[in-house]
Amino acid sequence: MNSTLRFRYLLLPLLACQMSCQSTSSDSADVVVYNATVYTVDSTFTQAQAFAIKDGKFVAVGSTDDIRRRYKGTQEIDGQGKFIYPGFYDAHCHFYRYALGLRDANLVGTASWPEVVAKLTAQRQQYPQAAWVTGRGWDQNDWPTKQFPTKDTLDKLFPDVPVLIARVDGHAALANQKALDLAGVTAATPINGGTITRNAQGKLTGLLVDNAVRLVSSKIPEPTPAEAEAALLQGQQNCVAVGLTSLADAGLNKADVDQMERLQKQGKLKLRLYTMLNPTKENKAYYLPKGPVFNDRLTVASFKVYADGALGSRGACLVEPYADRPKETGFLLSTEKEYRALAKELAASKFQMNTHAIGDSANRIILNIYGEALKGQKDRRWRIEHAQVITPADMPKFGQFGVVPSVQPTHATSDMYWAGERLGAKRLKTAYAYEELRKQYGQVALGSDFPVEDINPLYGFHSAVARQDAKNYPAGGFQPENALSRPDALRGMTTWAAHAAFEEKQKGRIQPGMAADFVLLDKDLLKAPAPELRGAKVLQTWIAGEKVYPSK
Repeated sequence: MNSTLRFRYLLLPLLACQMSCQSTSSDSADVVVYNATVYTVDSTFTQAQAFAIKDGKFVAVGSTDDIRRRYKGTQEIDGQGKFIYPGFYDAHCHFYRYALGLRDANLVGTASWPEVVAKLTAQRQQYPQAAWVTGRGWDQNDWPTKQFPTKDTLDKLFPDVPVLIARVDGHAALANQKALDLAGVTAATPINGGTITRNAQGKLTGLLVDNAVRLVSSKIPEPTPAEAEAALLQGQQNCVAVGLTSLADAGLNKADVDQMERLQKQGKLKLRLYTMLNPTKENKAYYLPKGPVFNDRLTVASFKVYADGALGSRGACLVEPYADRPKETGFLLSTEKEYRALAKELAASKFQMNTHAIGDSANRIILNIYGEALKGQKDRRWRIEHAQVITPADMPKFGQFGVVPSVQPTHATSDMYWAGERLGAKRLKTAYAYEELRKQYGQVALGSDFPVEDINPLYGFHSAVARQDAKNYPAGGFQPENALSRPDALRGMTTWAAHAAFEEKQKGRIQPGMAADFVLLDKDLLKAPAPELRGAKVLQTWIAGEKVYPSK
């Protein structure tokens, strides 16, 4: 045997060994999750059983056998047959305000005005040194009389302490006389885009609507940095406990964004935030020249605008008068000229314009202004937040102008008890029309508007697919033709929410290269009976490959 053949002969065992070693070796991963039903929410809605995570991102997704053969994890998690979804994304909420309000009296679900008063009294006893008595969440539509309250009782109980309690939608509030005095509000105070309510004798009732609320709320002292940090971290724990990993926080100033960014950089605030800026002169002067911010956990790429108020307080701007108030149509909070000027300014930038629009008139005006300003640019992803009441003639404009409908399914099932009284049957048919909006744009971004609604995204999922509330009412669902399919509802709170924020290439799906945010549930949201959806339990929540709930 010549030397060349002998060398090749001797080399064969070495090559075979090398090939064998390569086929049995495993790549390292930080986390391997296996033995689960994984809804990836990718473009084909693929299901998997396992995935591997490295450096905060998914690196492989597949079967349990495949992933465990290819990867060895520092942590290996047995999913025990449970159900995994991309981390839930609330596309419209008020996280900063929610967190700072955790010490407010919780008035959600109060069944009468005396119950509200009792909760305020209890709050004062719990925090006797607080400068103000504050609360939020009351809704006169839930009370026997359905009448707005007045300040008389608050004046008697709290003559020397200012009181301000916000309605559930945040667009109306009740102030006592002490609070009105501190704000300098009298029966003669002028107001645009709001209402300072007076009784038949011309005296203040204490009820403030829309822009009038700010006259008083602006006098409430800001929390200290330490108080704000404690509140934000408590708010975060509440969010991750229900599976939220990303939030769109609607309506912030630079100082608010800076504070949350500092906590993110310190590793304390894990949540990913898409922040919508208030269109103040200061915010525009700072951000417009610099352009949008796209960091790993922080996006600053939009301005939040208010076109009108809320339906419940009759501040929503309607084309025709309210069915239950034939002389009222609601109102815009600014002039059309001002909205048009802002749209032109933002169209010349790279920022989105995200506008709160409830009534059909407000939606029509803003959609038309968007169309004028965007001039055929269909991927600027300007958004209508809420998009509650739309005329049939205006509905196609979402697709025509490329406007993202950002909606909150629980609004439909909360408002359904009285929305017909405000709108009448004809207008109600094209209100809360989420499936129709999805058809027009191709997507809907789903949120909750918390603290207006509950923080739990599974409540929104249930409302979206069943069109029922927590009592599973009504049978068959409220306007069931506008229910979303379960896959689309899941997309709306994951990848479609990310799309609405220009983040769809970073998160919202379980696939290689995406942020490793996911939630483990005990129920299959795609198959569980509708009455069980709100009771689905979050077992674990992970952000960037780190388990953030439960903490141990």
